Amino acid sequence: MAQETFAFTSSALRSLRLQRELLEQDDRRRALARESATRRFLSENPRPPLTPPRGQYCRDPAVHNALYSGDLLRIKSIFKDETTTNLIMETVSEELVWSPEQGLWVLSPRRQQTSALRIAAARGYGDCARHLLLRGAEVDAVVGGRAPLHDSAAAPRPDCTRLLLAFGADPNLLSAEGSAPLHLCTTPESLPCAELLLAHGARVNLGTRERQVTALHVAARQGLVAHVELYLRHGADPARRSHQGETPLNAACAAAERPEDAERYYQVAQRLLEAGADPGAAGRKDHTPLHNACGNGQPRLARLLLRHGADATVPNCAGYTPMDCALHAVEEYRHQRPEQTIALLLDHGAGPVHPKMLKFCCRHPPALEVVLNAYDRVPPAESWVGAVPPELWEEHRDFYASAVRAAGQPRRLQHLARCALRRHLGPRCHAAVPKLALLPPPLRLYLQLPLEGLIS
Repeated sequence: MAQETFAFTSSALRSLRLQRELLEQDDRRRALARESATRRFLSENPRPPLTPPRGQYCRDPAVHNALYSGDLLRIKSIFKDETTTNLIMETVSEELVWSPEQGLWVLSPRRQQTSALRIAAARGYGDCARHLLLRGAEVDAVVGGRAPLHDSAAAPRPDCTRLLLAFGADPNLLSAEGSAPLHLCTTPESLPCAELLLAHGARVNLGTRERQVTALHVAARQGLVAHVELYLRHGADPARRSHQGETPLNAACAAAERPEDAERYYQVAQRLLEAGADPGAAGRKDHTPLHNACGNGQPRLARLLLRHGADATVPNCAGYTPMDCALHAVEEYRHQRPEQTIALLLDHGAGPVHPKMLKFCCRHPPALEVVLNAYDRVPPAESWVGAVPPELWEEHRDFYASAVRAAGQPRRLQHLARCALRRHLGPRCHAAVPKLALLPPPLRLYLQLPLEGLIS
């Protein structure tokens, strides 16, 4: 903001100077702390990140423009030796921050630092990057929190990744945030970069500094099937837990939220389970993968987990079972047929829910019908009937009227026999009912809680 359009008071100027001094002190403190933490963490790689000598900064916009545009001729004329190639490219912009001491908003400088090699590697300027390396650019210099290899992997720029590795870049170097280049391969297009990193010695089970998240966690969370397969082939541990106790399977099931991504996450979970992942491994808040799949309205993913032995009745730290999570998700995922997930859980041993949970599924008649048919006596309607909007009631008047009439009344003998048989079979319902060959097909179907549009 121009000075002539912003009236600075003396107190604002003092606050601005104070903010700048505090920022410089904070930058120095963080740099020292990060360097020390990285050296301790990478005990197997004793070489610390290389940092250009302090004080050698370049703030010339013309130099910056040459780098960002990939102007090789200008770059050759500017960067001729080790000193110039390792300059710190710094930009300073001012932003408004709240000053509690002054009780007002003040302008504070915000510095961003990078290196010439980082800029070239992130934008895929291979010729520029080669020139800088041949003129002495430090391939592992961490400037502004990252080394060039981090940027080329994150971009992704496979050609620059190959070039940096050929010049001896450390594939296990941690950034200031504690991530190795392999952790930054987060898109399908980054697969070639991941392959190059692993071929040059990247440790597939290396965790981030604080959260201990591995590359397999990252790929699972992003739904990257090819990455997951690659890491598993290179010895990635599907049972490895993060600092919060999450496994890659937990990460995949928790991230499977959008219907359009369901197939990708299903394939990721399938690969992990085939590799030996535990379908019942509880992570953060004791959520199992099945809790996450049910909470995200993913019936196919839930079926996969149950087929591999997931427990449909286990509670999390709040006492919620996968069925409770499925009911909470009915409203949000009503277009993903949540009644299928509910019926699936009932077929694998989940019992009738507490009547107070009916209010979470009462706005989706198919889900409410499946839940009510799990009772041998329908509970009172007072717990849910008030939550049904009038227009929805009118649309499904016959169903809701039948549910209210059945509340508290004895069910038909046929239904009571169905409940008794399902209780006897318990978690074997899904496998045992189709094998009851002596029963007529319509009766076998009736045992599987089909939707009829009425409660009788």
